[in-house]
Amino acid sequence: MKRNTFVTFFLLFLCFLAHLPAAAQDYFKNGGEPGKTYILITHPTVENIKTMKYLIDNNIFFVGETEIVGIYYSFESYNYNQSIDYIRDNELSRFHLQHLTGMLRPDNIFTENDFSANFEILFQQTLGIFFFGGPDIQPELYGEENQYAVVTDPYRHLFEISLLFHLLGGPQNPDFVPLLESNPKYFIAGFCLGMQSMNVATGGSLVQDIPSEIYGIDDPAEIVQLDKDQIHRNYWQEIFESDQLMTSNFHQLELVENGFFRNDVKWRPAISPPVLSSHHQAIENLNDCWEITAWSMDKKVIEGIRHKKYPNVFAVQFHPEAPALYEAGDLLIFSPSDQPKTYFDRIGEDGQKFHRRLWRYISRSIQ
Repeated sequence: MKRNTFVTFFLLFLCFLAHLPAAAQDYFKNGGEPGKTYILITHPTVENIKTMKYLIDNNIFFVGETEIVGIYYSFESYNYNQSIDYIRDNELSRFHLQHLTGMLRPDNIFTENDFSANFEILFQQTLGIFFFGGPDIQPELYGEENQYAVVTDPYRHLFEISLLFHLLGGPQNPDFVPLLESNPKYFIAGFCLGMQSMNVATGGSLVQDIPSEIYGIDDPAEIVQLDKDQIHRNYWQEIFESDQLMTSNFHQLELVENGFFRNDVKWRPAISPPVLSSHHQAIENLNDCWEITAWSMDKKVIEGIRHKKYPNVFAVQFHPEAPALYEAGDLLIFSPSDQPKTYFDRIGEDGQKFHRRLWRYISRSIQ
C-alpha cells in the first residue's frame, strides 16, 4: 500500500515538473511558437502581470494578437512562483515567463557576460520591452557612495541595467555595439525606476533623495509644506497613520515645447494634467544620447526622456500604467485635511485623455 502511494505521488510530481518549466519559466527554450509576436516585460510580478492584462483587456493598450513574456533573473528577491501560479490558475494563455540564470556583478554588467547571448536572442524574437517601477538602484552602479538609497533587490538592478546596456550601449564601454544598431526601431519604454535604469545603463547618475539633495530638507513635516508640485511621493505617510492615506502624489508637469508630448503623443497644452508620482530619486546627470521631454513644474526634476537615435525608446518618471487611473476605485486621501477621492477623479477628464493618448502612442510605436 505504501509503495503504491509513493508511486502515485512520484508520477504526479513528474507530471508537475514536466508542465512547469516549459509553460511557466522557460518559454523561449524552444524558440517560442512560429507565427507569434511577443512583447517583453521585466520584473513580471503578479501585480505587473495584472496591470498589463488590465490595460489590454480594457482597450487602453492595443497589442492585437501579440503575447507577453515576463523575463527575470533567478536571483531576484521576488518569489516568481507566485507569478507562475497566477498565470496557471487564471489560464492566461497569452502570458508566459522566461527566467535567466548566470552570474552578474557590478564589474561585468557593462560588457559581454553570461547573459549576452540570451539578451540577443530575446531581442531578436520580440517587438519591444517594458521596464516597470521599483526600489532604489545601488549607487555603486553609477559611481557614487550610498547616502540615501534603500537597496532591497540588487540583482534585479544588475539584470535590468545590463539588459538596457546591451540594448542601448553607453560610455562605460564605448566599443560595445548595442543591439538596437541592428534594429533601431525596436521599442523600449520605462516607467519611474525604468527611466532611472535607462539613465544609469547609458552612463548617467541619480539624485539619491530629492528632498535632501534638491530642496535641502529631510524632515517629512517640512517636506509636506512644499508646494504640491514639488512633492514626488506622499510624505504624510511618515507622520500620519490612516488606512485611506495614499502612498503617491499627483502633480503636473511642464512639457518641452515642440517636443515628444506635443509632436508625437499629440498633447497640445504646455502643461500636463495631474500624473501619478511615487519616487524619491531622480535623474541627475543625463547622457547626451537623451533629450528631455518633460520637467517638474519648477524644472528641478526631469520627468521624461527620449533617445535621440532610437525613436521608439522613451521613458517617464510618473506611472501611466496604474489601473486605478482608468476606473473609479478606492477613496483615498493625500493629507489629513484632504477630501477622499479616487485616482480616477484626481486626474479628471483631461487626465484621462492625456494618459490614454500616451498609451495609444505606445501601442503605435510597438507595431
